[in-house]
Amino acid sequence: MKVSLSDFDAVDHRALSRGAFLNSPDPGSEINMIEDLIKGSQSGERSFKSHQLNVLPDQVSSPVRREVVSRSALGMNTPNNYDEIDVESGKLEEGKEKTVRSSSSKRVLRIQNQAMLAGLAYCFSSCSMILVNKYVLSSYNFNAGISLMLYQNFVSVIIVVTLSFLGIITTEPLTWKLIKVWLPVNVIFVGMLITSMFSLKYINVAMVTVLKNVTNVMTAVGEMYLFNKHHDNRVWAALFLMIISAISGGITDLSFHAIGYTWQFINCFLTASYSLTLRRVMDTAKQVTKSGELNEFSMVLLNNTLSLPLGTLLILVFNEVDYLSRTPLLRQPTFWLVMTLSGCLGLAISFTSMWFLHQTGATTYSLVGSLNKIPLSVAGILLFHVPTSLENSASIFFGLLAGVFFARAKMRERTRS
Repeated sequence: MKVSLSDFDAVDHRALSRGAFLNSPDPGSEINMIEDLIKGSQSGERSFKSHQLNVLPDQVSSPVRREVVSRSALGMNTPNNYDEIDVESGKLEEGKEKTVRSSSSKRVLRIQNQAMLAGLAYCFSSCSMILVNKYVLSSYNFNAGISLMLYQNFVSVIIVVTLSFLGIITTEPLTWKLIKVWLPVNVIFVGMLITSMFSLKYINVAMVTVLKNVTNVMTAVGEMYLFNKHHDNRVWAALFLMIISAISGGITDLSFHAIGYTWQFINCFLTASYSLTLRRVMDTAKQVTKSGELNEFSMVLLNNTLSLPLGTLLILVFNEVDYLSRTPLLRQPTFWLVMTLSGCLGLAISFTSMWFLHQTGATTYSLVGSLNKIPLSVAGILLFHVPTSLENSASIFFGLLAGVFFARAKMRERTRS
């Protein structure tokens, strides 16, 4: 059977069309939508590569086998020059097999290096995004979180449209049918980003990462009731540990702020709702696109474009215009540079997560995302001089370990299923 590269490219594009959240540092919510397609793509590529490697030794060794068969069939004695030809052919075959093995090992090493580079890029962008947002909201004391979100999304739209115009990426045209299908989930998306800004202004980065684990609990409960999906005992045990760590972390938090915690729990609810709603809307949205697909870049463009008019309306409702007209920050070039950087980092999370998923897989992505919260929490405490205690530090560390335990439990659950 003839196998073409286009067969596997089609699988890759289907896998990438299961794109995830922009600006979301938590990888757990997106895994269920993309895991099967990613695994299918990688297994297809591995089988195709193994087929390619097996063809060459067969072609090299076939003249020797034909020579041996022909001599056996004729029942003739083999002259010495035939022996010499066999030896030379054997050496030639051995040399080519070594060449194949050497090129195969170099290919594997190159793939490993690309996966490591993709993982580092994803970790750097996701950590930097949260730290830069915290810097803008707290260190600059910028009291217009909706405006910050709106500017970040505007930067993302400009970059995606530019890349699409240059032919570097492909995006679906924004038709009225697609907008009507996507608008409900976009409202949740905007609420998710805004509440994240509000909570991050009042809560330190380490506690935000721990409290975000509550999203996994809400998502698991939602999957059970909406999709009739059951989880094993290890998953529920990890979720229970997450709840305990969030409660103990809040009790021992020396910089506890009731408003910040309220916004964070609303954010967890909206993030879980976005995850659960997205699974229902994506299939419907694909039916109204011209290509029948909705890739990651189209989702980024769709979400961020639709958020602009809604964000503008919310700026007027929350009266941020009055603050923006009075604050001297907007006259500082460095402030605009930091805000633009935050917008680029938000888009970088989407691109690097897609790259990392393509190079590795859903399970590795989930585990690395959980481990990535540890250096993020430490950096947040050190960079912003967060007052902490031994009890609070232990609660934070306990919550981070619960997140890693949850990722491993989900990996085992998917392996069995």
